[in-house]
Amino acid sequence: EEDLLNDVCREVVERWSDSQVVDSKEEKEDEVQAIASMMEKQARIVVKPKEVSQEEKQRKAALLAQYANVTDEEEYPFPALLGALRDISCSKPPQTTLSQLCRPAPALFRNTNVEDVLNARKLERELLRDEFQKKKEQDKLQREKDKLAKQERKEKEKKRTQKGERKR
Repeated sequence: EEDLLNDVCREVVERWSDSQVVDSKEEKEDEVQAIASMMEKQARIVVKPKEVSQEEKQRKAALLAQYANVTDEEEYPFPALLGALRDISCSKPPQTTLSQLCRPAPALFRNTNVEDVLNARKLERELLRDEFQKKKEQDKLQREKDKLAKQERKEKEKKRTQKGERKR
């Protein structure tokens, strides 16, 4: 009986493992099919390239060059150099001299963020300084009032004790 029981158990385990292998093969095939269908869908999708005019390309290049070369002094270090390099790359004869290339051009815009922040901090410090000064004056006045009140109490106490001594 034990041999029969072992055989039955072994057969059950073998069939179970065979069924697991078949299920995993089916799952893999389903995954492969799903990936293939996604790739086909993506291949069908065609993105139209955006048509950009030459003028827009030049404007974009100028803006990128402008923002890439802005310094803290808000001047472009060698803006004419960029044009000269473009002329050279386009095989045009250079139209500028070296002294013209080294002269900085004024900035087209002015970044005021730093100034605004500094001005805001300065204003805040001034307000805090004014508030502190007011508080200091109020405290001084309060101390004077307290001092006067203390003197008055002492004088009253002194008068009361003098009256008491006279009565004795």
